[in-house]
Amino acid sequence: MAHPKRRQSKTRTRKRRTHDSLQAANVSTCPTTGQPHMFHRAHWHEGKLYYKGKVVMEREEA
Repeated sequence: MAHPKRRQSKTRTRKRRTHDSLQAANVSTCPTTGQPHMFHRAHWHEGKLYYKGKVVMEREEA
């Protein structure tokens, strides 16, 4: 089993891990509004907050 002889520095570890975050964000379209949004995120459209195609909240007019 592999066992390191010396500890890897934080810089070296972080250099190796940087490439995982370069993927494009997953985007889906709302079935109700047809607007693109990120998966598992609520999104605003015309003053209403939608999540899973349903209105969750309406923006208050000040």
